[in-house]
Amino acid sequence: MLNSTADAAGGPASHPFHVMAKPAGPACNLRCDYCFYLEKEQMFAPRQPRRMDERTLEAFVRQYIEAQPGERVVFAWQGGEPTLLGVDWYRRALALQRRHGRGRRIENTLQTNGTLLDDEWGAFLKENGFLVGISIDGPPALHDRSRVDANGRPSSARVQAGIEVLRRHAVPFNTLTCVSAANAHAPLAVYRYLKEIGSRHLQFIPVAEPRPGQRGAATPPSVSGAQWGRFLIAIFDEWVRSDVGEVYVDMFDLSLAKWLGIAGGLCVHAETCGDALAIEHDGSVYSCDHYVGPEHRLGWIHEQPLAQLAGSAQQTRFGQDKAHRLPEACYACPVLFACNGGCPKHRFAGIDGRHNHLCEGYRAYFTHVGGPMQLMADRYRRGESPAGVTRQPNASQ
Repeated sequence: MLNSTADAAGGPASHPFHVMAKPAGPACNLRCDYCFYLEKEQMFAPRQPRRMDERTLEAFVRQYIEAQPGERVVFAWQGGEPTLLGVDWYRRALALQRRHGRGRRIENTLQTNGTLLDDEWGAFLKENGFLVGISIDGPPALHDRSRVDANGRPSSARVQAGIEVLRRHAVPFNTLTCVSAANAHAPLAVYRYLKEIGSRHLQFIPVAEPRPGQRGAATPPSVSGAQWGRFLIAIFDEWVRSDVGEVYVDMFDLSLAKWLGIAGGLCVHAETCGDALAIEHDGSVYSCDHYVGPEHRLGWIHEQPLAQLAGSAQQTRFGQDKAHRLPEACYACPVLFACNGGCPKHRFAGIDGRHNHLCEGYRAYFTHVGGPMQLMADRYRRGESPAGVTRQPNASQ
């Protein structure tokens, strides 16, 4: 039985929030050279199962549904590698969603490396309307530089087999691509390959990790700010000439929203954050997927419900700090309205260790796209499709 205090204090939060669920914790069958999550293994007892148990699963499902003030509830299952738990675990999760759904419209997403997908998975994902995110870093020659298994073997062939499973069962999928030192030099090869395998919704995540013990330095797999900017600009220039309205890139969607003055979108470039929490397999809740550590632990769902944790003073302070701790240089930057200083996790550069490691890239990118984004924003305001910008000369100038 759950703690009575947690049960009694359940109910909707004052505003929507998102939880990234890690039902297998940091457990993963791959050993990507840039992964920041494998080190989280040290936080848990060596012989503790990396598996969310039935009690914790039910508490999470019930509290998350109860906490959402709207009719739509989206469960995001991530990792580690969430498919390590097997299909039956997710069947139980969906049964609990139906039990506690209270008429809500419940959706599920699964972020996976794709290597364990088979026809049983494909049938299950299709039957239950999952949207799947596939982690893939480009064509095999680039992907396999970073994404290998525990024995050092490349994973691209297994990922491709997983994508074929999704295609065979008509399961919709997006792609998530980590941009690291291994693939940052080949943006168009990456972009064209992702389109070739059928992805029409693309997300690019920069690898930017501080090097322990060296103030302001980044780990070897990290991209520099300049590399990140060149990567985005090269893809944008091809996209804006031929793919607007056909291919959706999260960074470009966010940019258009910025030029339209629309709030929301990626938390990375929001003015504040704090509405995207993470829950580990043991039921412990953290401020963010990128801040899973003792200092950012908000609590345990068997002692305090999700709605209270999401609205706690600690989490509010965490979200507000994104804006309150901007480096002084940001206030004079012409693209601050779009960038908002980037993710606080990447603010480890400079003499004071507070400057965003990717600043040079963000400034170059947002400056470069200003003209086309203004054209698209003007079309949108006139009730026309922003895709029409592709027919205009010098759209990427």
